[in-house]
Amino acid sequence: MNVIIFGPPGAGKGTQSDFIVKKFNLFKLSTGDLLRDEIKKKSSLGVEITSIVNSGSLVSDEIINGLIENFVSNDNYKNKIIFDGYPRNLPQAENLEKLLHKHKQNINLVIKLKVSLDTIKKRITGRIACSKCGNTYNIFFNPPKEASGCCQKQFLIKREDDNVDVASKRFETYEESTEPVIDFYNKMGLVRDVNGETDIDVIYSEISSYLNVIEGWHYKITSYKYVFYNLYPINYGPNSRN
Repeated sequence: MNVIIFGPPGAGKGTQSDFIVKKFNLFKLSTGDLLRDEIKKKSSLGVEITSIVNSGSLVSDEIINGLIENFVSNDNYKNKIIFDGYPRNLPQAENLEKLLHKHKQNINLVIKLKVSLDTIKKRITGRIACSKCGNTYNIFFNPPKEASGCCQKQFLIKREDDNVDVASKRFETYEESTEPVIDFYNKMGLVRDVNGETDIDVIYSEISSYLNVIEGWHYKITSYKYVFYNLYPINYGPNSRN
């Protein structure tokens, strides 16, 4: 199966993606990871990407789409992908559909983590990390304990861009750019809203329940042939296997 997970910065989609990858034996596709890998390889494309990033410009859709196709066309990842935060706009969504169709694949489910701006502000502005061990905390939701080894107050640091203005802008940008994408997949009946403000385990359990449905295909032997059937007859749209 192929799955997309959406959510504003700070919604926890990265955390949930990592859980899903382990349980369902998927491969996470993150455009950020693809770009960093290309830069590490120091290929001609990697050098070009480095130049673009260092200039402060955005990497073009053409480059992103090329990296995406390299990933999607790899048989090792076929129908085993979770797209983390991609596609980010409507042209990317339309291109992804073409690529998947070209390589005889489709999207089975789109998860949308719903988180309010107030919660995002707290998650982003409350983030702190220990400069010695790297452990991360949140002063609102997961503050460090007083006796937590090296994670003492004097060693806790905060990123400069973890402020209210940046959090608000990221949220607004996400809402504006992804709304057409969500509508695109809604028309296919693929989107499932998940409350991203509950406990991590609760969110993971709800997402897993949807993915279990997709994997709920079994077969039984009749007098004439094998008959495949779905234990959970829920319609996930024309691009699903139901």
